[in-house]
Amino acid sequence: MKTFVCLGFFAALALTAKSQEAVEDHAVQEQSWNWHVQNSDIVQYHPGFRAAYSGPNSLSSASEVRETVSLDLLVGARLWRGGEFHVDGLLWQGFGFSRTVGVEGFPNGEAFRLGTKVPNVNFSRIFIRQTIGLGGEQETVEDDALQLAGRRDVSRITLTAGRISAKDIFDNNSYANDPRTQFMNWSFMANEAWDYPADSLGYMSGLAVELNQPKWAVRYGFFQMPRVSNGTALDSNFLDAWGMVTEFERRFALGGHPGAIRLLAYLNRAHMGSYQAALDNPARPADIQATRAYRYKYGFGLNAEQEIIKNVGAFMRLGWSDGENESWTFADVDRTATVGVSVKGEFWHRPDDTVGLAGAVNGISRVHQEFLAAGGTGILAGDGRLNYGLEQLMEAYYDFQICKNVRGAIDYQYIANPAFNRDRGPVSVFGARLHWAF
Repeated sequence: MKTFVCLGFFAALALTAKSQEAVEDHAVQEQSWNWHVQNSDIVQYHPGFRAAYSGPNSLSSASEVRETVSLDLLVGARLWRGGEFHVDGLLWQGFGFSRTVGVEGFPNGEAFRLGTKVPNVNFSRIFIRQTIGLGGEQETVEDDALQLAGRRDVSRITLTAGRISAKDIFDNNSYANDPRTQFMNWSFMANEAWDYPADSLGYMSGLAVELNQPKWAVRYGFFQMPRVSNGTALDSNFLDAWGMVTEFERRFALGGHPGAIRLLAYLNRAHMGSYQAALDNPARPADIQATRAYRYKYGFGLNAEQEIIKNVGAFMRLGWSDGENESWTFADVDRTATVGVSVKGEFWHRPDDTVGLAGAVNGISRVHQEFLAAGGTGILAGDGRLNYGLEQLMEAYYDFQICKNVRGAIDYQYIANPAFNRDRGPVSVFGARLHWAF
């Protein structure tokens, strides 16, 4: 009941605010401010499954039903020429399966490790964006969440500073990016081998710089890191704890159909433990916390998308990390490969509907395997023992328009070897989603 009271309050606030209208078609006037609201409600169920044993971070082998609710009120304001300020007030409630552990390709991208029984509120984003035009051709910017309508140079430099999600800027994909409207699984919303800087809610303070040109872009980001693995408190040792990421994007068209390829590299430094050091200590279960010191972690990613024919697009991601030191912020994955297809409903006269089908394979390094087999635990994995196997999963969803600004979705996921363990699973996950935004 408290959840619905809060939802009603925010909806009433949004409905009583004055919207800012766009003017003339060709001469787009710059918005001085805007606001947007979104709400996403996800419910998921998995039946009981076979499990030879369970550990501290295991997905429950008994059947579970879990729900999550998120509500964002986003406000943007233009500060000066090219300068924007944005704030995102996030209300969330609910839990993922088993406190959001036990599966690396976790089924609900809206499930935080920091779950809550009653609605909680946080400023997930507070940032300033400065766009510096370099002249030449211009493009229209539509009014949207975290974006003010207007015109900007295609050739430009963009600076973003404040509290954001690194995923707002890096590793984007047109077909697999947002669990509120597309695939729900963590493996498809981001490259899971990228331990991207974030707290338990997925956000972090930092700075990003982008140089955009008509056919390519290059980006760099520097972010803080949490004090403990997947925690909320920030490490104040700024020279010792940070995450850096670079990305090169090349846009193109094949036979008149748009596509893009993105190459990503990252380097993190944090107070991480060493898998080998934990194994060298005779204490069991292996204790990663006892080995923590300021260490490095690095990796690479490939992200590609291509429209095949009109209303049909395909995507893929590949990821690799060194796998020597503790996963710190996202998932325990050291190797990942995903591929999928997205089809718009134009073929069956439902142009605003989408069908998606995708598969993923996740793995870890040899020393990481030995650590989990010795009873170690990570962000999501830790069954007490390990009969290693690649985690394999697939997801299919149908997202459909109910009415203007309101959407529903049904979703099915199949997960083999959850958390890399052949002795547990497979698991089937059935889900439904309601999403509205304006």
